[in-house]
Amino acid sequence: MAARLMNAQAQVCKLGKHVVDPMARQFHASCYTASKVALSKFDSDVYLPYDKLTKRLDVVRSRLNRPLTLSEKVLYSHLDDPANQDIERGTSYLRLRPDRVAMQDATAQMALLQFISSGLKKVAVPSTVHCDHLIEAQIGGVKDLARAKDLNREVYDFLATTCAKYGLGFWKPGSGIIHQIILENYAFPGLLMIGTDSHTPNGGGLGGLCIGVGGADAVDVMADIPWELKCPKVIGVNLTGKITGWTSPKDVILKVADILTVKGGTGAIIEYHGEGVDSISCTGMATICNMGAEIGATTSLFPFNQRMADYLKSTGRSGIADEAKKYQAKVLTADKNCEYDELIEINLDTLEPHVNGPFTPDLAHPISKLGENSKKNGYPMDIKVGLIGSCTNSSYEDMGRCASIAKDAMSHGLKSKIPFNVTPGSEQIRATIERDGFSEVFDKFGGTVLANACGPCIGQWDRQDVKKGDKNTIVTSYNRNFTGRNDANPATHCFVTSPEMVTALSIAGRLDFNPLKDELTGADGKKFKLKAPFGDELPSRGFDPGQDTYTAPPPVGDSVAIAVDPKSQRLQLLQPFDKWSGQDLTDMTVLIKVKGKCTTDHISAAGPWLKYRGHLDNISNNLFIGATNIENNEMNKIKNQRTGKWGNVPEVARDYKANNIKWVAIGDDNYGEGSSREHAALEPRHLGGRAIIVKSFARIHETNLKKQGLLPLTFANAADYDKIQPTSKISLLNLSSLAPGKPVDCEIKNGDKVERIKLNHTLNDLQIGWFKAGSALNRMKELAQ
Repeated sequence: MAARLMNAQAQVCKLGKHVVDPMARQFHASCYTASKVALSKFDSDVYLPYDKLTKRLDVVRSRLNRPLTLSEKVLYSHLDDPANQDIERGTSYLRLRPDRVAMQDATAQMALLQFISSGLKKVAVPSTVHCDHLIEAQIGGVKDLARAKDLNREVYDFLATTCAKYGLGFWKPGSGIIHQIILENYAFPGLLMIGTDSHTPNGGGLGGLCIGVGGADAVDVMADIPWELKCPKVIGVNLTGKITGWTSPKDVILKVADILTVKGGTGAIIEYHGEGVDSISCTGMATICNMGAEIGATTSLFPFNQRMADYLKSTGRSGIADEAKKYQAKVLTADKNCEYDELIEINLDTLEPHVNGPFTPDLAHPISKLGENSKKNGYPMDIKVGLIGSCTNSSYEDMGRCASIAKDAMSHGLKSKIPFNVTPGSEQIRATIERDGFSEVFDKFGGTVLANACGPCIGQWDRQDVKKGDKNTIVTSYNRNFTGRNDANPATHCFVTSPEMVTALSIAGRLDFNPLKDELTGADGKKFKLKAPFGDELPSRGFDPGQDTYTAPPPVGDSVAIAVDPKSQRLQLLQPFDKWSGQDLTDMTVLIKVKGKCTTDHISAAGPWLKYRGHLDNISNNLFIGATNIENNEMNKIKNQRTGKWGNVPEVARDYKANNIKWVAIGDDNYGEGSSREHAALEPRHLGGRAIIVKSFARIHETNLKKQGLLPLTFANAADYDKIQPTSKISLLNLSSLAPGKPVDCEIKNGDKVERIKLNHTLNDLQIGWFKAGSALNRMKELAQ
């Protein structure tokens, strides 16, 4: 018994995790002697880890002997082995111990199916599931939510029972968007969290390193396996001046996207600092961090300050705010004279409101240039719909500032000229803006308050005002505006901007309206200018929590039954992928050579396909349907190299699989940017893919491919992309000697012509083990056995 107690104590103090063993619980508090402040009101027996983080950071400091950035402090203080871990920015692979895991319902299905197949009995760290992706915007919040609960009952029941069985917290449909729930309840300064959604970095607004990952990474952390991340570089953004008037926090990240482009942040953490930080609210900082996903950043981060402390207190977490202040200098602020890999300067005093788009979030237009640029580029000038809210911009402050603009317009007899949709970020926000009269203002303005969910931001929008293929313009306060993302119409020109600017543009109804300078004509015929928006940062009467939408897991879930109907069209238990044969991959067929941008939306579309996220075979019917085939410049039309007939991509891939034809896909730059959805890696693997060869990868997608046993390879010479034709045969040679840093020999056959090229990869020894085993999950089982 004594030996068991000692072992339990050592295990708990090493991991600093949620402890399942009741014996080990007796020693849990001994790891956190500096504090008895709970991580959240839902994790009452797990405490803030500042003492542990400080001790680990001291070890790293003594080794590196240099000033550290804030990002480095938070990241390195979560190292599994700080004394021996190799640490070199941009090169090393770090093994980390995150504090928690968060998953949204669309990605949680596959993540939990993988966790179930691992054979483990309970998650090792605090973990939650949030039902926000499966609610389609159609009529209005109440009716849309009721419809979603009915349509998705099977999936919700699966998620709820799985959470109960394995010890996860469950946020019911209607709770709100995952990132807003995390900010309101779970994020804290110094947190390291992974989430199965690309906009997980939203939590950086509260000083946490919150990183988007695929479901297989979440399984690692929930299974108590150290999580691996390539040591990020750090890009500093020095903010000077002060945000005022029509300029908003959203304009900061829209400007950064203009500077860095959609791939400029890849492999780096964006760290904001400088005097201008204190002019931005906590939720404004979250907005900036949230959209850092659009520049490929690993995550984004702000230093702990009074604005964060105020938000923590307003959301019932005064104890966390007080505790964070004790560690502010040592852990939660960058050292003086720390060095960044790149430094960007932004003067908030002169920063102009921006409107970015269409079709990509880094095409920036200052508001003074938007009308001119739109006319020059032939964008539809009339705006059809304005949409505010989403995980990016749905705070109390955002809603208040938009309501102030709406009230100003209505005082002159004007309303929104176009349909105006409002998406509250959470049930707490919905209830509070209803109590404080904002919802009534939006209703009178002509707005519709949608459900507390992602909705049109992710394509869950039953749009009826335009036909598919009709060229039109919408403006949103969302984060992402790829082709067809919001309404599945590739002709929709979506522009992303601040919610304030969406509101102003909705009143005018045109892209060539600049509220800073242009006048409107009131109902009385008189000209007027809209007043600059204003709104309280936090509600003076506190937040109204609204309905209780959280379900805690039972202490023991062994008796909970999880049923997956073998005939289900929405859920399917996973079968292991096949192991590597040990032989070279020779004479593989090119399934598709993709031309231009290829996001995870192009590889695995969302919208109506979300309902199949728990059924790998069914959702594989959307594989590459949005990607452009270089052979004919068409989407979802490729030639079957076996039969010579043209077909859709999934159909041809299934034919190859049925005939044991291994295939590769060829792509361009920043392949797999956008959403973290691992289905974009699972589907090609499921349908017989063996390698993806591109000019460059987006971070999350490259990792997802590795996890599923695919080879993510990049051209050593980008020009070699042109050597591969849709009819080429591709061989990957000498795979038995596959090793970190060693290029792969590739043979290209075009008829009688044979050419050799080199392909690079970023696989380390652990990841090569995943490839050989067939997937990371297969390797986990091998090690367990």
